[in-house]
Amino acid sequence: MITPNVADGIHLITHAHVNCYLVEDQDGLTLVDAGLPSMWSMLLELLEARGRRPEDIKALVLTHGHFDHVGFALRARREWNVPVLVHPRDAHLAAHPYSYKPQRNRFLYPLSHPRSVPLLGRMAAAGALAVKGVSSTRPLPTGAALPVPGRPTVVHTPGHTDGHCILHLADRDAVLSGDALVTLDPYTGKAGPQIVASAATKDTKQALASLEAIAATGAATVLSGHGEPWTQGAGAAVSHALTVGAH
Repeated sequence: MITPNVADGIHLITHAHVNCYLVEDQDGLTLVDAGLPSMWSMLLELLEARGRRPEDIKALVLTHGHFDHVGFALRARREWNVPVLVHPRDAHLAAHPYSYKPQRNRFLYPLSHPRSVPLLGRMAAAGALAVKGVSSTRPLPTGAALPVPGRPTVVHTPGHTDGHCILHLADRDAVLSGDALVTLDPYTGKAGPQIVASAATKDTKQALASLEAIAATGAATVLSGHGEPWTQGAGAAVSHALTVGAH
């Protein structure tokens, strides 16, 4: 599914409970995350709908290196020569997107959370088990506006992974939270603002601490890696996630 303008000039591509975003301005496009392999055709559809061409994409920014965010990154780099940016601490993970070790065994987790089974099944059918990593990446700088369309400010938010980052677009009153805060957890099947379960998070304590950076943006809209856009403010989303806690 494609949803244009979930925030000003930010367009959502979602499939099998996985999200990625296209940020648009007069200088071109920035793609945030690369979803799953099967989402490539949806990206082409969105470009056509916006009257844009692949060469308008100036960068692909990865919030982190997990397989469901790296999906078609290698294809975009090879076919379109799009530079792929990722935090240095996630560069190895982006190249080997199944190499992470979460706090709890992700293969056993669905046994105690059966609501996750259909969600994970849809992700698998969409190519989640066949993602190729991308090794020729560029370091993603943090703490200042990134010189790409939309000029997001990148903030390091470790916990879900070592190099996880969020992107704050202050002029659009939105924050792209990746998996630092989601509104649907594929590993539990539960909806609402929360951190991702320990089945896919390296350090849940650190992930909870990193929520402060999301709240500090003060953004009205939170756009996450999984689940629906949240439009009740970053502070309220973080408060809800802290109440839910680690799981």
